[in-house]
Amino acid sequence: MNKKVKNVSYNTTNTYETLNELNSQTKRVWLVFHGIGYLSRFFLKYFADLLKEENYIIAPQAPSKYYLKNEYKHVGASWLTKENTSLETINVFNYMDAVLENENLPEHCEIIFFGFSQGVSIATRYLAYSKLQCSKLIIYAGGLPNELKKQDFNFLNKDTKVISIIGDKDQYLSPERLSKESEKIQLLFGDNIQHINFDGVHEVRKEIINQLV
Repeated sequence: MNKKVKNVSYNTTNTYETLNELNSQTKRVWLVFHGIGYLSRFFLKYFADLLKEENYIIAPQAPSKYYLKNEYKHVGASWLTKENTSLETINVFNYMDAVLENENLPEHCEIIFFGFSQGVSIATRYLAYSKLQCSKLIIYAGGLPNELKKQDFNFLNKDTKVISIIGDKDQYLSPERLSKESEKIQLLFGDNIQHINFDGVHEVRKEIINQLV
């Protein structure tokens, strides 16, 4: 068999969701990257209690959709897999560039990067790629990509806050994995890390998000 893998480029369209209005009163723009199995419109509910006049939330949509639990009822989505990760990462970057170009964010707003679960890998990869200044990088119950290096984040302002959030009963974080992730976050961001631990499993907590501002 003489099999070959070939690539083609083509135009594609994807959605994203926003919450609240972006105007002169807006103080913070949140880029929130959902975890595996979510859709962006459902992920936005966790940010609904933030003060509407001051917070504008952008929830990008992972491109790969699938039916959950093989029931063909509810749809979820995934950002990346181990298949063609580098190529798919570039596609996600191009998508995010288009989202931000479409939004045309005003300079007076703080930018907050928020990643939950699989969304952590996208938030940190895109931040390292885009070199956007942000006031906060929130790493919520997710793993950091192995390819990222400390120098990838040297551009960040010294006042940027890095916040790690983990439930103490998170079913996906074994003690061994937790130790490895702690080492990676320390290597990338040094001592400039705020740790928030809560009594709970692998879940998003509204009350924790509300405290972040």
